[in-house]
Amino acid sequence: MTKNIKMLIRRAAGAFCLGGMMLSAGLFTSCTEKDNTVEEFTNWQSKNETYWNKLYTATQQKIKSGDTSWKIILNYTFQNQKQTSGSALTYSPEDYIIAHVEQAGAGTASPLYSDSVSMHYMGRLIPSTTYTSGLIFDKSWSNDTFNAITSRPAHSFIGLTYSSEGKAVSLVDGFTTALMSMHRGDHWTVYIPYQLGYGASASGMVPAYSTLIFDLRLVDFSHPGTKLKDS
Repeated sequence: MTKNIKMLIRRAAGAFCLGGMMLSAGLFTSCTEKDNTVEEFTNWQSKNETYWNKLYTATQQKIKSGDTSWKIILNYTFQNQKQTSGSALTYSPEDYIIAHVEQAGAGTASPLYSDSVSMHYMGRLIPSTTYTSGLIFDKSWSNDTFNAITSRPAHSFIGLTYSSEGKAVSLVDGFTTALMSMHRGDHWTVYIPYQLGYGASASGMVPAYSTLIFDLRLVDFSHPGTKLKDS
């Protein structure tokens, strides 16, 4: 794994592991009458749930109207499930991710759970008091803006792997679902409900109950034992 990809990784036991980013002082501080501190993430769970439900409903309408640039994708862990009784399985909006296709790649195959990927990504939160476009909590490129020529992609396993300390780690479910649905060259904006992200626990710069929004570009993927391309 390279660059800041640890931001997307969580320990299988449930303790999220984010690397390379420090929580800025005062980020979660409530405002008081004695200072000018901004209450950045007040009512954060409610705001994120409202944001997700509105986005999900709006995306459903866009898809029904024929807009093929939007996708609603079921959590990969639920895909191909069958009800033994024969009745249809039902899922909630938070069991899905939402993707907007910014640019479709030339590839036709998608990564498998056992594959490795190279990708460019930037993660942010929904808009908040100070961060009107959403707080950026991680990105794979070092400059302020993405440059396809100079930015080197991050590498990661998709499925379960082990850290140098021998601890089991994996990408969050929503990010895994997105990668396993993409093709080489795809550029998507991916929306992940907090249930498929970091859940009810704060992690680094990411508050609890945070919807995650990623600008995600899949460069390449490879099966075990083969090399990845960097461009």
